Amino acid sequence: MNAPVDQPPADRPTAGQAPVLEARGLVKRYGSVTAINGADFELRPAEVLAVIGDNGAGKSSLIKVLAGAVVPDSGQLLMSGEPVHFRNTRDARAHGIETVYQDLAVIPALDIASNVFLGREVRRKGLAGKLFRRLDMPEMRRQSSEHLADLKIGIKSVNQAVETLSGGQRQGVAVVRSAAFGRRVIIMDEPTAALGVRESGMVVDLIKQIRDRGIPVVLISHDMPHVFEVADRIHVHRLGQRAAVVRPGERSMSDVVALMTGATEPTEQERAGGS
Repeated sequence: MNAPVDQPPADRPTAGQAPVLEARGLVKRYGSVTAINGADFELRPAEVLAVIGDNGAGKSSLIKVLAGAVVPDSGQLLMSGEPVHFRNTRDARAHGIETVYQDLAVIPALDIASNVFLGREVRRKGLAGKLFRRLDMPEMRRQSSEHLADLKIGIKSVNQAVETLSGGQRQGVAVVRSAAFGRRVIIMDEPTAALGVRESGMVVDLIKQIRDRGIPVVLISHDMPHVFEVADRIHVHRLGQRAAVVRPGERSMSDVVALMTGATEPTEQERAGGS
């Protein structure tokens, strides 16, 4: 085994604790294609779990099941040990799972506050809100400003249209929205894709801040340096299954790539979900 190329993140008290989100034996078929083939998954409290795999490995389908976007054909999902059934993303969100998709799902022409509360708009009190459905924009702006400040995102005004922001700042708005409403789990799909070095670094810092607030993060990424910088554990997905779970401090990048491609076999402990 090669020597690790990066220092691992500080140890976190996750081993032995009940998983926040867990999957057992998931199966999903699309006609004759089996995208998920008896996959297991385990997200522990207050950790960043990176999910990596080659194109076609089934990791996207796995994440869509966790986010409620895809209903599996069989298998079981659990949250804090209790079985759950997600028929759609609304069910997953009701259980405190928020997802930041690669396309961000922001509306460029709307201001930041409107995007943060997209689909969860705060209405005015009394008849103005109930009868005329008028929005309480001052309250939405106040809360949005607080959320931006909490995550140390340097945007001067929540009145700005999202289309005026840089790519990293737009990603920040999407992250803020998820952090504001994701009580239990945040899933991030390729959050640094198409971003420059500086903006990617900002997003990595946001992921660390969310974890440090006690919310576990599922990070889907092809960027191995970012994975090794921020992940507490790495879930390696291959051929529709969990191939291994490793810690960055115990495996090098080349080791993990070899596990991902099948060039190296995992240990029994890694195959079973790691330490």
